[in-house]
Amino acid sequence: MEWEADQKELKEAGAELLPDGRVGLRIHGWEIESSKASILKSLQRQEWEEKLGTCHLPEMIFGHSSLVLKHLESGLRIHFNAFDALLGWKQEALPPVEVPAAAKWKFRSKPSQQVILDYDYTFTTPYSGSETIETNSEQRGASEESNGNLYWEDCEEQLDLVALASKEPILFYDEVILYEDELADNGVSLLTVKVRVMPSSWFLLLRFWLRVDGVLMRLRDTRIHCMFGESMKPNVLRESCWREATFNSLSSGANSSVQLPEISIVDILKLLEGYSVDSAAYSDPSLISQRLPIIMHKCQKLKVPDVL
Repeated sequence: MEWEADQKELKEAGAELLPDGRVGLRIHGWEIESSKASILKSLQRQEWEEKLGTCHLPEMIFGHSSLVLKHLESGLRIHFNAFDALLGWKQEALPPVEVPAAAKWKFRSKPSQQVILDYDYTFTTPYSGSETIETNSEQRGASEESNGNLYWEDCEEQLDLVALASKEPILFYDEVILYEDELADNGVSLLTVKVRVMPSSWFLLLRFWLRVDGVLMRLRDTRIHCMFGESMKPNVLRESCWREATFNSLSSGANSSVQLPEISIVDILKLLEGYSVDSAAYSDPSLISQRLPIIMHKCQKLKVPDVL
């Protein structure tokens, strides 16, 4: 279901929708646009395999879907796409998560095939977005993109939760799926990015959610917030939080912070044996997020060079 903008609220906030059928808006010097497309076709998947140097890719890659936030004055462009995310997966190269023996057969494409999971089939990625600076080239009469001197600096400043919790009108909202894999019916691996724009700021959540039935739950969240202001260099804050827990820790109750009352001990034992269980708390990362222990957390501020 597509977001329907309120024209009165847009006008009061000094915002306008993007023209020519594009999805997004312009507000306070920012141009925010989402784009959704179908999954990659066979030939496109082969091209990606060659570029990434792998023969393993998620089942569903929305390779032409993206979210782009561009600050017109500075040329800063923050964007999210599947290719860069999978590049991060390839570079991190985590060891494969062990699959229960009772469920390993699901990965076979042929009945006689021997299953050898010698790569990170969960497609876990450390990806937290892509940033470039767009500059005008007088000699070529065109714009060019580079990383310039952009970098994220660790900081003590936190996201403004009070501002985010205020009851401002939402001028624009969208969710873009970047890739998804059902892990041969052994769970789910899903990367999405959501954005909402208010009169005072924009906020987004990039989320990688992994559930390997009977083995592991992993959540990697990246939240980015930018308050609108008069400065030519925007103030962009990023919070990264990684959480995960094994099903063994859930079933043993060794850590009270990962107790899940909504999941019965019977269901957990079924999951440990490789069986699927339909449980909202088990399937919804929003419900389970606060019950998984944090393994990494940091806040950073984007350092933007002087306008060129």
